[in-house]
Amino acid sequence: MKKRYTEEQIIGFLREADKGIALKELCRKHGFSEASYYLWRGKYGGMEVSDAKRLKTLEVENGRLKKLLADSMLENEVTREALRKKW
Repeated sequence: MKKRYTEEQIIGFLREADKGIALKELCRKHGFSEASYYLWRGKYGGMEVSDAKRLKTLEVENGRLKKLLADSMLENEVTREALRKKW
């Protein structure tokens, strides 16, 4: 069973580990693997909850902008191809 944790929960787990709780005990207590802990530490290490929320909004906005750029580039390519065929 795969569990999903919010950014707030993850940051809370990281803070618990910083306080000195043994990693194995922390993982067992909350039900995640050590690998997940190290991934989270790499992504959220040193962040506050507000920073994590800001990161999430920026990732969503970045994805939207990438999609707009891809659509625009595709439209330009289709237009160029149509103009080449006309001449």
